[in-house]
Amino acid sequence: MFDYTHMLAVVTPFNIMLMFLGVFGGLVVGSMPGLTSTMAVALLVPITFGMDVNQGLVMLVAVYIGSISGGLVSAALLNIPGTPSSVATTFDAYPMVKKGEAGKALGYAVFASFLGGLLSFFALAVISPLLGAFALRFGPYEYFALVVFTLSCIISISDKSLTKGLISATVGMIMAMVGLSETDSVSRLTFGITDLQSGFSVMPVLIGMYAISQILKDVEEIKNPFKLVNVNFTASEFIRVAAKFKHSVKNVVRSALIGIGVGILPGIGPGLSNIVAYSQAKSASDDPDSFGTGNPDGIIASETANNAATGGAMIPLLTLGIPGDATTMMMLGAFMIHGVQPGPLLMRDHSELVLIILGAYFVSNIFMMLLQVYFIRVLIRALTIPRFVLYPVILGLCVIGSYALNSSMSDVWVFFATGLLGYVFTRQGFPLLPLVLGLILGGMAENHLRVSIVMGNGTLAGYLHRPIALFFFAAAVLSVAYSFYAKYKAKKRLQCVPVEEPVTVE
Repeated sequence: MFDYTHMLAVVTPFNIMLMFLGVFGGLVVGSMPGLTSTMAVALLVPITFGMDVNQGLVMLVAVYIGSISGGLVSAALLNIPGTPSSVATTFDAYPMVKKGEAGKALGYAVFASFLGGLLSFFALAVISPLLGAFALRFGPYEYFALVVFTLSCIISISDKSLTKGLISATVGMIMAMVGLSETDSVSRLTFGITDLQSGFSVMPVLIGMYAISQILKDVEEIKNPFKLVNVNFTASEFIRVAAKFKHSVKNVVRSALIGIGVGILPGIGPGLSNIVAYSQAKSASDDPDSFGTGNPDGIIASETANNAATGGAMIPLLTLGIPGDATTMMMLGAFMIHGVQPGPLLMRDHSELVLIILGAYFVSNIFMMLLQVYFIRVLIRALTIPRFVLYPVILGLCVIGSYALNSSMSDVWVFFATGLLGYVFTRQGFPLLPLVLGLILGGMAENHLRVSIVMGNGTLAGYLHRPIALFFFAAAVLSVAYSFYAKYKAKKRLQCVPVEEPVTVE
């Protein structure tokens, strides 16, 4: 078990400064519609390259927490979620703002964010060492099966088409095979291009996929300014609102558990948790009709769940080396840049690093609450920055970051090429997450599959004697099958809805 007193190592003046700046920067980026938490972490990863691994990861954790919570600002004041994790926050926060209760809406959202993060911290501290100890029993068989299960989860939650999700994941797996094979050094899919011998660097692909595609999607509205409402949010207002949370304990606990549980599932994260928690809060309410008109429980459910999901998403990252969502996927890239491989060996051999991350998670949540209470006006002012000024700056930073990773222009071309590919994919309804996860996990899956075949004397028979691997395979099949079944049932319900015949008057 861990010696949790090592978490105090995070409380150094320099680390405190990094967390403060990270949370503040994350809040600013998260509060701007279109600039997601994934982009916030993507912009920062190249900056952390020159830092000590502890300091770099401390700052990334702070940015992650700040950006997820920052989405509540534009969700409440503009009715536009700053990040996908704040979609459900708009349902009741904006109606409350329109009633002239902007301070109250922000108070509920900020304190719910803090409680969700706090409860998620305890889950992260308790579950991570237990899951890490269990994962030490994993071998090549179990890891390959785990990758298959992870990809099945991502594919099965593809919004519009399971087929498109599968195609997207396949493209990512193919990209992972480009370059020299790690097992026999055979050159594959390079087409004679020397720069492709080392394969695709993960970070330029990640940054390009999410940054360029997002900028190109928003280019049609780049000249449209945001219209803000008047806000009077003070510390005394926040304290009055926080005192009312004693009536919402069940809602907070239920939403936090939903957020943690959904966050642990690979590839889902905060984006879905807020919707699920909101729907459950509405179902459990004595007055469900009031949801959507400014009910505080709706705000509390959404913001508690999405912040709780951040800790949940970090659990599989630290213990299994599997990112819980797109943002932790960026953090996985940061681990790899610093030469650290997340997973059960990280929990065993680098337990102090894990504890520093836990400490940073706790302190950053406190900073997140304090900064939003006392510096909310700065975040609101950030919404007035014209997008036609902001986006070129972001694009320039992405180019610099892509080049700085390996001091190679080929990474810059990869950044632009994959960014355009990501834009085309999103325009055609193909999800990006399966593609990027296929790229990251493809090499891992191939290597473990090859090793398991060698251990099985050239056959796959060894899997039949590995119950954990069989469990993951069965879960993968059930995940995809259930998704097909759910979509089939939804289609049947739509077909069964009676269509009223038009009434003709003679």
